[in-house]
Amino acid sequence: MKCPFCGADDTQVIDSRVNDEGDTIRRRRRCASCEKRFTTYETAELHMPQVVKQNGTREEFSRDKLRLSFTRPLHKRPVSMELVDRAVDNIMQKILGRGEREIQSRELGEAVMLELRRLDKVAYIRFASIYRSFQDVDDFHDVIRDLDTTARRNTDKTEK
Repeated sequence: MKCPFCGADDTQVIDSRVNDEGDTIRRRRRCASCEKRFTTYETAELHMPQVVKQNGTREEFSRDKLRLSFTRPLHKRPVSMELVDRAVDNIMQKILGRGEREIQSRELGEAVMLELRRLDKVAYIRFASIYRSFQDVDDFHDVIRDLDTTARRNTDKTEK
């Protein structure tokens, strides 16, 4: 690290501390040439992948757009914003964990549906009706039947 005062390359770390959140390291440094002290901060630089839309265009990943995918179907539903933020964080962690440069928008939509299914069944159905382009009432019946079947399976597992 270059000294900001004299430009010398020889600086020494005197003290290092991790911040309360655990995502930044604060380092106190001393320049070997001019003896002045300064502070640097180190954080991880994470790049979210580009989102490939269905028409082939690419756009930057947007946490706000992902969050909006939750807030619209959850409008007037009893789900806290804290739970929404947790769901968004879960999706982002899974995406980052893959380490890929691109992600299909369809994969994001499926991840949102999975999280909505856990958070609120009504919001899940709202989102699914738009996302999967429901054409008639039978499409709603199919999704509700699937939810009901899954709920029964889960109930049977907990009773055993």
